[in-house]
Amino acid sequence: MTVDYIVKRFGMLLVVVVSAISINFLIPRLMPGDPIQNKMDQMAAMGSGVGDVQGMVDEYRKKFGLDQPMWRQFLRYWGDLLRGDLGYSLNNFPQRVSSVITGALPWTAGLLITAILLTFALGILMGAVMAWPTAPSALRAVVPVFLVLHAVPYFLLGIILLFLFAVLVRWFPGGGGYSFGTALQFDLASIADVLKHSILPALSIVLAGVGGWALGMRGMMVSVLGEDYINLAEAKGLKQRRIFMWYGIRNAVLPATTSLAMSLGHVVTGAVLVEMIFAYPGLGHQLYRAIHAKDYTVIQGIIVVLVVWLAVTLFIMDLIYPRIDPRITYRRR
Repeated sequence: MTVDYIVKRFGMLLVVVVSAISINFLIPRLMPGDPIQNKMDQMAAMGSGVGDVQGMVDEYRKKFGLDQPMWRQFLRYWGDLLRGDLGYSLNNFPQRVSSVITGALPWTAGLLITAILLTFALGILMGAVMAWPTAPSALRAVVPVFLVLHAVPYFLLGIILLFLFAVLVRWFPGGGGYSFGTALQFDLASIADVLKHSILPALSIVLAGVGGWALGMRGMMVSVLGEDYINLAEAKGLKQRRIFMWYGIRNAVLPATTSLAMSLGHVVTGAVLVEMIFAYPGLGHQLYRAIHAKDYTVIQGIIVVLVVWLAVTLFIMDLIYPRIDPRITYRRR
C-alpha cells in the first residue's frame, strides 16, 4: 500500500464527510414547524408564565441565529463545527449538544457494539456449519430457527421479548438503562443492574441478525469448499477441525468483514426503534426525541457523529483489508 493511495483515500474521506455534513445542515430545516415556537407554546400551555410568547420566540430565534439568512446560518454552522462547538439544545436550553451526545454514546456503544460482534461471531459459525459436509446434524437443526427469526423485524422481536420476559414472567426489567432512582457507580451492583437492563435489547438484535450473517456465510463457505487448497489439506490428512477453521472459515469470512465494518458504522441508526421500545438511554433514543421536538442542533450533532464514525470506520477497514487478505492489492499493475 503506497502513501499516494492513503492520501487519495483520505481525500475521498474528507469529501464524503463534508458533503454529508452539509446535507445534514439542510435536512432538519426542511422539516415543517418552528422548534422554538413549539417549545414556547408548550410552556404557555403548561401555565409556565412565559408572558409575551411571540416576543420570546423572536428573542430566542435571534439568540440562536435562526433569524439570519440561510447562507449565514450555514457559515456559522461550519465555523462552530471547526471549533468543535455543537451548540446548545433548542429544546433543553441551556444544555449543550455535546453533553447530550457524551451522555448517550457510552450506552449505545456498549450495547450495540457488543450485540453486533456477538451476532457476527454466531452467524459466521452457524453459516459455516450449514455448509460443512461433516458437521453434526444437531447443529444444523438449530440454524433454520435463526433463519426464521431473521425474517422478523428486530423491533417486533423486541416487543415480543418484552411481553414474554418483562410482562409475563418478569425475569427482566421492562425498560430503561438502569433501575429508577439508582445512583450509578463503578461497582458490581451497578454493573449487574446495567447488564440486566441491556439483555433484552441486545437479545432482540442478536436473534434477528444471526440468520442473515449465517445465510451469507453459507454461500461463501459453499464456494470455498471446491477450492484446491481445501482438497490439498484433506489429501495431507489434516484434521477436519483444522481444515474447517483455518482453511474454510478463514477464507470464507473475508467478504463478511466489510459488512461487519458497515454494521459497526451503522451502530446507532440500526437501533433507533430498539432503543425507543426499551426506553434505552442511547443515541438512537436521543435522536428520536430530537426529531420529535424538531431540535435542529441535537439532530445535527448526532448525525455529525454518525457520519464521522461511519466514514472513519470504512477508511480504517479499507486500509487493513489488504492485511486481512494478502491477495488484495491497490497497486497498479
